[in-house]
Amino acid sequence: MAELKVQQFIVGQVMTNCYFAINEDTKETIIIDPGDAGQALCNKLKEENLVPVAVLLTHGHFDHAKDANLVAKKLGIKVYAHEAEKETMADPMINLSGVMGREASAYDADIWVRDKDKLSLAGFDIEVLFTPGHTVGGCCYYFVNEKAVFVGDTLFNDSIGRTDFVGGSEAQLLRSINSKLMSLDDSVNVFPGHNETTTIGAERMYNPFLTMRI
Repeated sequence: MAELKVQQFIVGQVMTNCYFAINEDTKETIIIDPGDAGQALCNKLKEENLVPVAVLLTHGHFDHAKDANLVAKKLGIKVYAHEAEKETMADPMINLSGVMGREASAYDADIWVRDKDKLSLAGFDIEVLFTPGHTVGGCCYYFVNEKAVFVGDTLFNDSIGRTDFVGGSEAQLLRSINSKLMSLDDSVNVFPGHNETTTIGAERMYNPFLTMRI
């Protein structure tokens, strides 16, 4: 079984968590939600002699997806995102790049995944968990053997993702969390898109939103 090392980088104006999921044996690396730090991340990979294999997007908001295509082009790798997120990524008003005076941008993916897809990347077995609610096509990536899940803005430490943007729904988000994430073992480490890491067990016990019933 591959040994997973996770490096976290806080990037951009809204303090987004970008992650490197590194196979310690081969140095193959998956970039998760590069935000707007594309060039810096490419430099970091080179400095540490890491071998990039893919970019995974949890959703299409600008603070997560902005430099995904830039990174992929520079490194010769592919961008993965959920197929239900195509409109979010393509529309600057929905991906939020076109609001508040920002540069309006459209994003794309090379590979569109679906719920329960099994990915084999960097020596890891990864399951796609479709978790709409923050956006219509949000998803999480569960590293099955390593007991780690990268959740974007679906779930936070003691909180959940915002649902006041286009395509958001609190009821749908809570259904996603309860059906897809709370079915995982308590020991699974949770790597969110903002703020501190946590575990499924901690969120099951302490997250006030998860006591709600829908």
